[in-house]
Formats: sequence, structure tokens, C-alpha cells
Amino acid sequence: MPRLSVTAMPAVPQTYGRQLGWLLLALAAMFALLPFHAFAQAAAPAAAEAAAAPKLDTGDTAWMLTSTALVLMMTIPGLALFYGGMVRKMNVLTIMMQSFAITCLVTVLWMIIGYSLAFSPGNAIIGGFGNLFLSGIAIDSVNDLAKTIPESVFLTFQLTFAIITPALITGAFADRMKFSAMLWFIGLWLIFVYAPVAHMVWGGGLMGEMGVLDFAGGTVVHINAGIAGLVACLVIGKRMGHGKSSHAPHNLTLSIIGASLLWVGWFGFNAGSAAGANVNAGMAMLVTQIATAAAALAWMFAEWIARGKPSVLGIISGAVAGLVAITPAAGFVDPMGSLIIGLISGVVCFVAATSIKNALGYDDSLDAFGVHGVGGIVGAVLTGVFAKAAIAGKDAPLGLLDGNGGQVLTQIYGVVITIVFTAVVTLIILKIVDWTIGLRVDEATERDGLDLNLHGETVQ
Repeated sequence: MPRLSVTAMPAVPQTYGRQLGWLLLALAAMFALLPFHAFAQAAAPAAAEAAAAPKLDTGDTAWMLTSTALVLMMTIPGLALFYGGMVRKMNVLTIMMQSFAITCLVTVLWMIIGYSLAFSPGNAIIGGFGNLFLSGIAIDSVNDLAKTIPESVFLTFQLTFAIITPALITGAFADRMKFSAMLWFIGLWLIFVYAPVAHMVWGGGLMGEMGVLDFAGGTVVHINAGIAGLVACLVIGKRMGHGKSSHAPHNLTLSIIGASLLWVGWFGFNAGSAAGANVNAGMAMLVTQIATAAAALAWMFAEWIARGKPSVLGIISGAVAGLVAITPAAGFVDPMGSLIIGLISGVVCFVAATSIKNALGYDDSLDAFGVHGVGGIVGAVLTGVFAKAAIAGKDAPLGLLDGNGGQVLTQIYGVVITIVFTAVVTLIILKIVDWTIGLRVDEATERDGLDLNLHGETVQ
């Protein structure tokens, strides 16, 4: 730029010269800063976008990894041992094999289609096919239901729920279903019953939109499994010699170990459903412990009064009933509410698994319906009574005692929808399997034991 000559310009007073100098400096500074200003304007939306993006939390992720392992432990070896001790010795390997095989089968089906149907966007009843074969699941992807943990952890956590739910059903038809029929039934049931119910409650479907409260699976897991178990035991029929010969548990030592593993694993089930290491997880753990202990004592004392002696089978069954009943309520109730839920569920499930079952005459072998179905219904309804906004971190009242009596009706609607949907679709699946390959083993196999005849092995 050519240098200006003072002789080429008119004289400028000194004051104006200083002002002109400051003006030129200001303009130079402004033009010098323009690129940075433009960059800041462009970066602002990006910064806002980054701030809005979910941030993974290492503490939450660590807790959810632990919870996932705990819930898997509930099935293998927890449920396998719990059920294994309650059947006769000649069928112990069969019932334990069912839990193990279901773990493997459901894992593969969950990867192929189950997760997609449960948690991908779809309609009010079932999810879509957006995550078939886990397509779209990247190392850094996140599900909107759990924004502080990787989606890989979230879907594996949900997988453990999908594993234990159908495994619970096997207790209802223990000692009499073909292994091949069991595999077909469970595979179809996962796709056509479990995935839709999970989507309706947790995946943005019908019951979730209605406002049904289910923190950790009262409807999705326990009512679902319990009703399916009841339908299955009615369709397949009673065990040979039911009511005439003894079907007493062969080894309650296995069952009490299994129940203890279920109790410990349930902290992952309920506290893990907070999807993070937070205050909700802490309260869920506390109320789970209280309800379980209260239900175990309630069942024990009810049995003591009714039959003159408290049994090992009774107290561990009561503990499981309490675990079941607190499941839908774990993130919504305070300790007092959990104590009452535990006491009520212990007594109600005792009556259901003994007096009502005997009066109606159905053969729910290991009380899948009496404990899980009935306990799930009791817990779901009582969630509508005892849920509190202060515990859930909400502003509006949640339950009846919190000033929202309508929640009890909402919970009942959710229970009814689950019962009807599960019963109808389970019945259809059972009939299809029965018409094609047959559900039940032959009389000789049932009489001599499933372990030897179906698997070629026995426990000595």
C-alpha cells in the first residue's frame, strides 16, 4: 500500500488526527477479529450440539456392567439351582439344562431380532426392524432410555431380563415337556410375547404411553412369565401321579443356594434398572432388601400357623415372592411402602401356591404362577398405591397415597392387558407346537425320568 504524504493532504487539526488514528485502530481491530467472530458464530451451534449430546459416565457404566452380570447369575446358576432342588432326582438335570439352554437360545435370538422388536421404534404393540442383527449398534451408540451408558451395555442388560423370563416358565411344566418342544416354545414365545410386552411397557408402546409404572419388570417379567406358565401347565396337563404319588423336592440344599443367588442377583435386577449409579439405584436396593425379608417372614409365619411348622421351602418361596412384588415398585416406593408390599405379597402368594392351587386342581409344578404371576399382580397394583413422586424424582403425584388415585386404575389396566395378551398368544404358540411335534414326553419317559431318556445322563 503506498505511503500517504502529509503534503498531499489538507491540514488536519491535531485533535482530529488523534481521533482518526483511534478510529483506524478500532477498524483494524474489528477487521482483524472478524474471522474469529465468524468462527465463534459457526462454533456456537456445534458447541450447543455437543453439550446436548449424551455423555457416557464411567461410574454408571461400571454399575450397569456389574448389574448385568448379577442378573445373568440369577438364571445361571441361580434359577437352575432353585428349580433343580425342587424337582425329583430323576429330573434335576433336565430342569437345569432347560435354564442353561434357554440362556443360549435367547442370547442368539435377542441378537437377531429380539432387541429390535422390543426397543426399536415401531407401533403401540411391537417395535420395528431397525436393529435386526444389532445393525446400527456402534461402539459409541447410546439408547435414549439409558443415555449415560453404551448401548452395548444397555442391550446386554435387557438381554438378561429376556433370558430369565422364559426360564421362569419352565417351573410350571417341570417333569413333562419334551426338550425339543421346550426350545420351539421358548423361541417363539420370546419373539411373539416377551418382545411385544417389553415394547409396550418400556419401548415406547401402549402401556408406557398409558402411564403404567413398572420399574424393573413386574408386568414384563413376572406377570408375563406367570400367566404363560399357568396356560402351559393347563395345556400340557398334570404330571403322572399328581395328587397320588410324592413329587417332593429331592434336595432343598440346592434350592436354598439358588434362592440366595436370586436374592443377591436381584439387586442388579432392581437397582440396575435405575440405569446408573445414582440415588434411585440406592433406594431401589434398600426397598428390595426390606420387601424380600418381610415377605419371607410373612410366608413363614403363615405356613407355621396353617401347618404347624415353618419349612425351608416356605421361607425361600416367600423371599422370591417378595422379590417379585417389589420389582415394579422398586424405583417408586419408600421403605415403609416396601415393607407393606412385602408382607402382603408373602401371605397372598402363600395362599395362591397352596390353598387356591389345590382348590382349582391345576398342576403348576414349581409355582411359577403362584409366586411370579400372583406376586407380579400384587406388586403392580400396590405400586399404584404406594408410589411417591419424591422417590421417583417427579413433580406430579404418582400413587394413591401421594394424591393420585387414578394410578391404581392405570396399574390394573396394565395388568389386564398383560394377562389377556400373554394368555392368548401363549395358548396359540403351545397349540402350534403341540400340533406339529407334540409337547409332552411319552408315559415311559415321564415314569422313568427325563434325565436318562432325554439326555442320557443321571445324577447318582
